[in-house]
Amino acid sequence: MVCPKCGKQIADGAKFCSGCGNRIADVATQLRYEIFGANLPAVSIKLDAGESIYTQSGGMIWMDSGIVMNTNMKGGFLKGLGRMLSGDSLFIATYESKAPDQEIVIASTFPGSIVKVDVTNQAVIAQKSAFLCAQSTVTVSLYITKSIKAGLFGGEGFILQRLSGTGAAFLEIDGSLVERSLKPGETIRVNTGNVAAFEESVKYSAEMVKGFKNILFGGEGLFLTTLTGPGKVWLQTMTVPTLAERLIPFLPKPDNN
Repeated sequence: MVCPKCGKQIADGAKFCSGCGNRIADVATQLRYEIFGANLPAVSIKLDAGESIYTQSGGMIWMDSGIVMNTNMKGGFLKGLGRMLSGDSLFIATYESKAPDQEIVIASTFPGSIVKVDVTNQAVIAQKSAFLCAQSTVTVSLYITKSIKAGLFGGEGFILQRLSGTGAAFLEIDGSLVERSLKPGETIRVNTGNVAAFEESVKYSAEMVKGFKNILFGGEGLFLTTLTGPGKVWLQTMTVPTLAERLIPFLPKPDNN
């Protein structure tokens, strides 16, 4: 996590900056926001003077004149490269308000949903390209799946996004969104690709579908993703690859003549 006041790298969840003494908890204020647009969603955020958010390059749709944009790598080249490998851009755009009650609107890049997550007490692991925008006290970094089975068969690959620090972030979800809170030891099985995000306390793995007929005729493939509590999970009803596969038969075919 980076101190938004002096830019010094500090430990995730720190209450004070070790460089300038800035109280981090005061910076991560309660955001005033509204998610609108049904299945073509956007989030409107109201910022007062001194408040800021950041998003991947090109994420802003409109903003009031009292907001100033600053594009940078946020954390340097290596952190920018990690973000790029996890599906976001090398450069980050930071928007800081210089006046009270200024609006900025960030839209999803794909039909679906937008969800707010708070990472203050627990880091959140999200699918590639899920990050939309966040308070400056939130850090987005590369996350490597520890489970080989989950990386190979979980539907998201080995590289995910980790959101940590203090404050709120917004994620874009494919299709409709369902949030579940799992008790310790409680497990749900999810079709590969339909896991949007989960708290870091949740165990993420994969298991083979049982039964020869289920594998051949069940239509769910060889593996299912397993999520074991405690912690919150966010599930999505659609995936981009599945939608693309359904659309391919309706696309015009090239004329070879």
